[in-house]
Amino acid sequence: MKTFKGKPITLLGETKKVGDQAPDFKALSIKNEVKHLSDFKTKYVLLNVVPSLDTTVCDVQARTVNLELSERSDLSVITISNDLPFAQSRWCGNAGLPNVITLSDHLDLDFANKYGTNIKELRLQARSVFVLDEQRKVIYVEYVDEMSQHLNFDNLLTFVKQLPKE
Repeated sequence: MKTFKGKPITLLGETKKVGDQAPDFKALSIKNEVKHLSDFKTKYVLLNVVPSLDTTVCDVQARTVNLELSERSDLSVITISNDLPFAQSRWCGNAGLPNVITLSDHLDLDFANKYGTNIKELRLQARSVFVLDEQRKVIYVEYVDEMSQHLNFDNLLTFVKQLPKE
């Protein structure tokens, strides 16, 4: 069962598991430009999904994943939330992380519905992470059970750091 601050929530959309083909999606960049998964050409893509960058747990998640993995040139780290693009831009500036890639799914929840992260009761994204390989197959996935809790950073970082480098 998934919860948000102890209260049960309903996730809409199609959850993913290791081995699934990651569906293409569209979301908005901080410049309000439509971006697709297919726009990212690196060998690996990490989709870092948070309910809102304006919360402490989400802020820590976005910072940790980006700072720990930013040295890999073969990996795109994309943080996705339903925050508006200008709010994501403000967060990037305030966090001192101007090169972080954030995408907003606030318009039509295309990502959320394709990846099973749409929290019906709150219209927010469920805290989760997906690592995709070169063929855009899911090779790592975690959906957090309690949205106010952190990802398992140790498992994620260990997994990504052991991926073969280009």
